[in-house]
Amino acid sequence: MSDAGADADIDPVSLEILRNQLESVAAEMGHVLIRGAYSPNIKERQDCSTALFDADGRLVAQAEHIPVHLGAMPDAVEVVLEKNPKPGDVFVVNDPFAGGTHLPDVTLVSPVAPDGDVVGYAVSRAHHADVGGSAPGSMPPGAREIYEEGLRLPAVRLVDGGEPNDAVRDLILANVRTPDEREADLRAQRAANARAEERVGELLDEHGSTLLDAFDAVIDYSRERVEAEIRELPDGTYRARDVLEGDGVTDADIPVEVAVTVDGAAIDVDFAGTADQVDGNLNAPFSVAKSAVYFVVRAVTDPDIPPNHGCYEPVSVSAPEGSLLDPRPPAAVVGGNVETSQRVTDVTLEALAEAVPDAVPAGGQGTMNNLIIGDRAGEFTYYETIAGGFGARPTKDGMDGVQVGMTNTLNTPIEALETAYPLRVERYALRPSSGGDGRHRGGLGIERTVTVETDATVSLLTERRRTAPRGLDGGAEGALGENLIDGEAVPAKASVDVAAGTTVSVRTPGGGGHGDPAERDPDARERDRRDGKVDARERESDGEGRDGKVDD
Repeated sequence: MSDAGADADIDPVSLEILRNQLESVAAEMGHVLIRGAYSPNIKERQDCSTALFDADGRLVAQAEHIPVHLGAMPDAVEVVLEKNPKPGDVFVVNDPFAGGTHLPDVTLVSPVAPDGDVVGYAVSRAHHADVGGSAPGSMPPGAREIYEEGLRLPAVRLVDGGEPNDAVRDLILANVRTPDEREADLRAQRAANARAEERVGELLDEHGSTLLDAFDAVIDYSRERVEAEIRELPDGTYRARDVLEGDGVTDADIPVEVAVTVDGAAIDVDFAGTADQVDGNLNAPFSVAKSAVYFVVRAVTDPDIPPNHGCYEPVSVSAPEGSLLDPRPPAAVVGGNVETSQRVTDVTLEALAEAVPDAVPAGGQGTMNNLIIGDRAGEFTYYETIAGGFGARPTKDGMDGVQVGMTNTLNTPIEALETAYPLRVERYALRPSSGGDGRHRGGLGIERTVTVETDATVSLLTERRRTAPRGLDGGAEGALGENLIDGEAVPAKASVDVAAGTTVSVRTPGGGGHGDPAERDPDARERDRRDGKVDARERESDGEGRDGKVDD
């Protein structure tokens, strides 16, 4: 490290040790949460995030979890600080207009006070598979108001001075479809936060006040590193525009526009020109927009820079009030967190591709492919975001069948899925030729087909079904995604009551290609054929003359 932290008389070696110890606290919180959770969405897919903040509410250390969770966490801590937290408290919050992102993401914030004085805050955020609302899974595609999306919790004490607040717990459990699962997952989050206090106490015993000095030092160090990286970018204003494919109420395209200005050691990201807030649920709270921008800045700067508050100090973000990216209540927002965040990522990366072409890939799948299946009796709720193609990179092919952009979850293993739910997986495979052609090929999307073995409601909240992931530098577009119920195409955003025996298929988009397809190495094309990455039509054409369709 440089001389960061010199004001606190922490030498570089000691600071590196302290930084790693703080990050290990956040990582261990995540392990406790995942191992203690009951729902497959958390214990198998790991749809959760953990972090450690200082007493002023600044991010000090985070585990490498979900980007859309982590970048938005500071807003939750800020709201809790206004509630005069005291040792022994645990606050619960999910209100997207007061510290949350969307209602299924439930956040617990706990003061860290191992010796009686608050020195920081432990934060855990987890996607709960149901929090009430008009449809199982709390992600109704046609929602027009947040009230349809589930139980809305402002920051309130779930534990008050060490004593559980049973009234708040009972209120939550009375408004969800799977209360036993919710209660168990909340207990796992409480355990994760408690582990943070235990470990910080041990570090205070080891290092004394030097540990608190290190909070400032690691933040300063990250800020200096990011500022140095930004100075290497060419000054200028870079623009991009893309669309979302309807809001679940209408099919009209929804524009997302960005202007990214690099000026010395600072970046300003302005979403003027983006659509006004919409009737459907693709509105994204401003915290989500900021989170997507922070992710992009991290992606185009040195990934070894410690992720904390300092990384974001040189970055400013603005969006018109009352717009898609800063909506007013009671706007529906559940899709903004999962789908609009992806489009914000896409346009911000595309804008910066002009400034740093060697650091930006072609368009990835640009969607989380949300699939929710549950029964209205509250017996089960299955939720999954389904992986797809990563955009080709300037020097490499894109990755196949991975989560892209603002999510970083695992898949639900077939064995776990079929054990936990009345579902049977019929097909789970890569989609040949779904990646855009190019000097480097885009990553492949996948197909997941599930048979529902009981009467249920199927909800789909997806994108890139008519606007393909873009290629870069002459590369071809990735393949569009598709949703099918019993073999019949259904819209990108739909909720359908189905009978037992119904089959649901989600075919996810491929990533865009990078570079002129004529320049692809012949050995790479042969490897594509040998590995089954191309369909019969492309094999016959030797990779030429494709029409953008996929043989499925």
